[in-house]
Amino acid sequence: MFKKFFRVTALPPYVDLAIFILRVGVGFLMIPHGYSKLGRVISGDYGFGDPIGIGEVPSLLLTIFAELFCSILVLLGLFTRPALAILIFTMVVAVFLVNLSKGLSGMEKGLLFLIPYISLYIWGPGRYSLDYYIFGKKRV
Repeated sequence: MFKKFFRVTALPPYVDLAIFILRVGVGFLMIPHGYSKLGRVISGDYGFGDPIGIGEVPSLLLTIFAELFCSILVLLGLFTRPALAILIFTMVVAVFLVNLSKGLSGMEKGLLFLIPYISLYIWGPGRYSLDYYIFGKKRV
């Protein structure tokens, strides 16, 4: 089970290039969201929502971990599926618990991240990733 989680499927090179572009793109675009929240914490502002009932500070720190550190892992293609699982959970919370009452316009940004995250989770990190070089390729 553990090995399946890290498996990198060998795909045609043009598909791997498309996955690389998508992975690096969404990873790069999410980093500023986490970095701005980290800046707030460094300046002493811990105000944040508590959508899952664990407290404002833990919610903020977990969101920073997901949006900043997991996005860096996705960008590098390192431990991609675990990082994406955390990011998917974060975006599901953001879309369906935080922004659901705002309608589609409030949910749009979260959905624009959630959809590629789910797609990348299904496809895996691709050949142009650190996972490929660490865990090796598998044909399925």
